[in-house]
Amino acid sequence: MDMRLQFLGGTGTVTGSKYLLEVGGMRLLIDCGLFQGYKTLRLRNWARVPVDPASIDAVILTHAHLDHSGYLPLLAKEGYRGPVYCTAATRELCEVLLPDSGRLQEEEADYANRKHSSRHEPALPLYSEEDARACLLQLRPCAFDQEIRLGPKVALRFWAAGHILGAAIVELNVDGKRIVFSGDLGRPHDRIMKPPMVISQADWLLVESTYGNRQHDPEDPRVKLGQIIRRTVAQSGVVLIPTFAVGRAQSLLYLIHLLKASGEIPQVPVYLNSPMAIDATEIFMRHQGEHRLSREQCEAMCRGASMVQSAEESIELNRRHGPMIILAASGMATGGRVLHHLKAFAPDARNAIVFSGFQAGGTRGAAILGGASHVRIFGEEIPIRASVDNIPNFSAHADADEILGWLRGFRAAPRHTFIVHGEPDAADSLRRRIADELHWPVSVPDYLQQVDLTA
Repeated sequence: MDMRLQFLGGTGTVTGSKYLLEVGGMRLLIDCGLFQGYKTLRLRNWARVPVDPASIDAVILTHAHLDHSGYLPLLAKEGYRGPVYCTAATRELCEVLLPDSGRLQEEEADYANRKHSSRHEPALPLYSEEDARACLLQLRPCAFDQEIRLGPKVALRFWAAGHILGAAIVELNVDGKRIVFSGDLGRPHDRIMKPPMVISQADWLLVESTYGNRQHDPEDPRVKLGQIIRRTVAQSGVVLIPTFAVGRAQSLLYLIHLLKASGEIPQVPVYLNSPMAIDATEIFMRHQGEHRLSREQCEAMCRGASMVQSAEESIELNRRHGPMIILAASGMATGGRVLHHLKAFAPDARNAIVFSGFQAGGTRGAAILGGASHVRIFGEEIPIRASVDNIPNFSAHADADEILGWLRGFRAAPRHTFIVHGEPDAADSLRRRIADELHWPVSVPDYLQQVDLTA
């Protein structure tokens, strides 16, 4: 059976994951992510994918993060009418994330038009909230470890990836041959999420490489976060944490709850200022089988924070003085309410900006973490005088050693392993380690590269 694979994203970057598999007359798109970060990458979102959306038979999502799901509303808008297979929790999270993405794009376009801060007249959203809600009807939830027949000789199975709620490793069985897509791999000893399932066999493997060139700091993030909060509270400052709404917000809430309960930090007010993260937290509580926390622990972490829903409440926070802790999306400061908080609090040296995960190149988060003295927000240059800290060992991604540990679970080398979803240095570093330590055939594909798997 003829099989061709094309890399439509997730190459040379940690964003825009899309992999087109053509097999037995079928076209399957594994992941459907937005490009984020550098403008040259973001412009790819505006270029049509090099395949007619109407010709795709099925879309398969590894998980709900926008770099894996956020292009779906546009794909549907441009003609895709087929099913979107995902886990149950991924569907629930997409019901939160995708409409929010469309709404934010509409709001940002409207703001740019009112302030004349865009080079485009008029500025337009990539897609609308209505577009996003329409595509949700195509989502088909599936259980883990359940065979889903996609065609006479093609079957799909999801395995738990441990990265965030609902995250899956995708296994496609094509006439007896197995193609495995790792998606984003979680960590074996995460405080909240369970470890990724061990996969023992694959003929072809696509593996992520976000942290393919480094190891996470072994220090418990609780220690550093506690130090930052105590220091900032002592000077009546604001601790602002740009937060990924799904996964990271819940981990941070739980850790802050533990710090308060143990007396390691004062009983300072905590605000979760992200309706999306609030909704995701409720979904988190409904899927207890996928993580390590009990219902009592989930409820305790939620009681420790004030949930900020309305825009008026969000604006009011900017008028307050510290000490307080604000968690607000987005995690790379690319959009959302955190931008208004950065504008309000970044110029004050008493405050702290704390990043808690990977910052893709070209994002405001990467610029601030890289020492930028100013960043552009809503057309204005905002000075960064607040202290800037990073706690990378909060990451929900496996590091290089952890990825290698997961790969050692395979009983035999795949015919070929493709390194995806990583910046160039990270991807190539992981490629070298796989070649040198495991002696597997391995390569880093290029953007839009096509591979004949039957060759």
